[in-house]
Amino acid sequence: MRTVGAALAALSFVGVAALAGCSGEGSGDGVSQNAPAASSASSSPSASPSPSPASGWNPKPGSVAAVGDSITRGFDACSVLADCPEVSWATGSDSLVRSLAVRLLGEKKAADRSWNHAVSGARMAQLPEQMALAAKERPELVTVMMGANDACRDSVRLMTPVADFRASFEASMRQLRAGAPKAQVYVSSVPDLKRLWSTGRLDEGAKRIWSLGVCRSMLAEADDLGPAAVARRDAVQERVVAYNGVLRDVCAKDRHCRYDGGAVFGFRFTGAQLSPWDWFHPSRDGQARLAEIAYRNITAAEPPA
Repeated sequence: MRTVGAALAALSFVGVAALAGCSGEGSGDGVSQNAPAASSASSSPSASPSPSPASGWNPKPGSVAAVGDSITRGFDACSVLADCPEVSWATGSDSLVRSLAVRLLGEKKAADRSWNHAVSGARMAQLPEQMALAAKERPELVTVMMGANDACRDSVRLMTPVADFRASFEASMRQLRAGAPKAQVYVSSVPDLKRLWSTGRLDEGAKRIWSLGVCRSMLAEADDLGPAAVARRDAVQERVVAYNGVLRDVCAKDRHCRYDGGAVFGFRFTGAQLSPWDWFHPSRDGQARLAEIAYRNITAAEPPA
């Protein structure tokens, strides 16, 4: 049974500023009424061929550093409005999740040779700083999962412009290369927020929680199927597709970078794989699925198609 009553009480008392899309941090918002975007959801990078494989890719790196946002911090996976890095898909220690670091390194080595520099609420504009911290660890692999907060804003107008998103990601890669020129980079696609809406809108508890301010650009007024609401959700979807195109293209220019081919965007999260407190962030089960996706793509002989 999902703890909707407890979630509503806690969220109402504490507020929802920590949830993805509600952070006021950073200066990379911009007003982007004319920012470029993909023409439709059907143009998702998940359907595009992956760039040619990076030469000399090592499927068994000896250390892992993670950068990103609340998903990589395990936010709302263990308790309401709290990070839970032990269940992080990238570096967590939870035995049910079996994080990427644990799968690659084993439990003992993962404890000493993995680092989590992700920050809940972060947007792409904050990634260069995280990359600088990751570079100091001299990791053999850096995982990147960033972009949901750039699309999850209070309004479509406040979404990060695609050009700014690209500039920040390019700056992030430069920052990493300045300190860790040979580190491999695994880039996860931004999840499909519109599919999340279409799944959660069938659950009354999810809609009550979303009404408190979770990812308003996509999830506000979840039952509204009028032209304005449809256009708003389509605009968010197009922006997510455009962000994934940026992640793919920038990654393709770096010989040590591998994009997930749209695997996370294409993954169909169910209610069991979402937090019972916000119906947005991955639960333990959802974190385990993300770890599986990453491990499969990183250890594959060829990058995902």
